[in-house]
Amino acid sequence: MGNCCSDEAGHAGGAHPVGSAAAKAASAASAAADRFLRSRGAGASTQIELSISASNLGDQEYFPKINPMVVVYSKRKDGPLEEIGRSEVILNSLNPSWTTKISVQYQFEVLQPLVFQIFDINQQFHDVNEKMLKLEEQEFLGEATCLLSEVITKQNRLLSLKLGVSEHNLPNPSKFGELTVQAEESAGSKAIMEMIFHCSDLEIKDLLTKSDPFLLISRISDSGMPIPICKTEVRKNDLSPRWKPVILNLQQIGTTNYCQLCDENPLIIECFNFSSNGKHDLVGKIVKSVAELENMFHRQNGENFFVPASNAHECHSKEVLKSQLYVEKYVESNRHTFLDYISAGCQLNFMVGVDFTASNGNPRLPDSLHYIDPSGRPNVYQKAILEIGDVLQHYDPAKRFPSWGFGARPIDGPVSHCFNLNGSTYQPEVDGIQGIMSAYISALRNVSLAGPTLFGQLISTAMAIASQSLTDNQQKYFILLIVTDGVVTDFQETIDAIIKASDFPISIIVIGVGGADFKEMEFLDPNKGEKLESSTGRVASRDMIQFAPMKDVHVSGMSTIQSLLAEIPGQFMTYMRTREIQTVSI
Repeated sequence: MGNCCSDEAGHAGGAHPVGSAAAKAASAASAAADRFLRSRGAGASTQIELSISASNLGDQEYFPKINPMVVVYSKRKDGPLEEIGRSEVILNSLNPSWTTKISVQYQFEVLQPLVFQIFDINQQFHDVNEKMLKLEEQEFLGEATCLLSEVITKQNRLLSLKLGVSEHNLPNPSKFGELTVQAEESAGSKAIMEMIFHCSDLEIKDLLTKSDPFLLISRISDSGMPIPICKTEVRKNDLSPRWKPVILNLQQIGTTNYCQLCDENPLIIECFNFSSNGKHDLVGKIVKSVAELENMFHRQNGENFFVPASNAHECHSKEVLKSQLYVEKYVESNRHTFLDYISAGCQLNFMVGVDFTASNGNPRLPDSLHYIDPSGRPNVYQKAILEIGDVLQHYDPAKRFPSWGFGARPIDGPVSHCFNLNGSTYQPEVDGIQGIMSAYISALRNVSLAGPTLFGQLISTAMAIASQSLTDNQQKYFILLIVTDGVVTDFQETIDAIIKASDFPISIIVIGVGGADFKEMEFLDPNKGEKLESSTGRVASRDMIQFAPMKDVHVSGMSTIQSLLAEIPGQFMTYMRTREIQTVSI
């Protein structure tokens, strides 16, 4: 999902020593360029095809002949049903198996409710195209609902649902039957091209230093608008850069097989000079199909960059530059995807850490961040837990979630920076999201808010569970959510714990709530700060932690929490690939 640059450490042609000031600056610049990519609309998703069948559609006594068709809808939160596809009509069948596949874009970071409605098509409409049928003129037979994540997490990605129908529609609704949905990931998401690009004679854009170039790759949509799909890292002070391998799948390019990699699928490759203010200067660009890029590799010839003419009256002309782009490597292959691992049995386990420091305010007063509203309206802590938990819970069959608090004084005890939210001495797990909510409310009644804000012990405790899962050879990956209202005071201990945790199957999401100035917390997020370095000079083996204030609105229109969740599949795949963990066959 959204794979791009590989995670290989370093490469020839100007690699910086790990831990050096240049390496830190390059890492910060690359992270900022990642934000630039996301700001232009790029996101992680994959195409899913749904195959649908039904059985026992009613009783033969009442339905000697029916002509069923299924219509599939998506449902946005608090929104109307939106039709995404409909099947063909099958004549005279109580057990239809429709051949039409319904396509839907899977997005990990959001809940995607699906509604399946079955209609009996009147005989007089049999010659009408299914897409033209007016559903209000057909007999409604029943419906079933589920989340897309419920389908793709099932073994074989197959889910059976009971069909429901109101009593006035059917004489005997108890015999109405089942709907079966099977999901298949687009083959284009598995077929990948790996390319290495390098440039020569780039134009100097900075006054006092050499350029800091990176490449942004976009495909052209049907409407003619460019859609960003990938970017390289930023190369600091380099006029002849060689970037890490770029990995694209066929789905990102907008095709289904290698045979279609022709001029009909052009890519725009733009070279930018990085700027810390986000206003990156265009150095030049080329427009080539993947097939042409492959030819460039075989012929080892460069392609000159160009820039659009500056004169508005010359909008169709361009200025050709001496700077050239080369394709040093081109390889086609297949790779496992995020959903391959999930359907093979890998589980995502949710963990929660809640800030109980005194800066949250007295929980009994309405102005406290921990105030429990009698009306049932969730506070900011509950909102963060619910929004993330609602997505992640479907990837954990047991739904047993370790939950902790920190920064509080339990009854008759010292301040604890990692205590079990449920009050248990030994077991931190609770049952389901509602179990977290109940334990959280109970903890508010049984602890005294204190401080300071320390993350180190909490992260180390969560890491120990992830480490034990490796020892037990379990197929699990953990996501720790930390919700806090303030800035940590154990900076170095927290950094040391994060860097150690980067070697284990865990990601950390930190959400800031309340009105505090979280500027100092940006060191936790590699998208906003420099590379983390431990007290021994070690850097993280991968990016696996993110921070954002909950009040922020993401530039693409996503909520803060959705934008943080969208990073999880990539972090999961980085862990699996760098450790060569193969759990499925392609």
